[in-house]
Amino acid sequence: MDMETVTLATIVERLAPELVNFLTIQELDTKIVLRDGIELLEPEDAMEIVQFSICQGQTSMILH
Repeated sequence: MDMETVTLATIVERLAPELVNFLTIQELDTKIVLRDGIELLEPEDAMEIVQFSICQGQTSMILH
């Protein structure tokens, strides 16, 4: 299987639609490269990708 680039929104809508309302537009627009494509993703994989994406987004935030 070839690598595939999708948005986080695509992953969430397909495997964890209950999370859509908890993510920002910027998080949902994040590009994710999947080594084996979206067809082989499991719901647990989606949760791990969402968690990692949120953490990555927070590292660039400046708190006052």
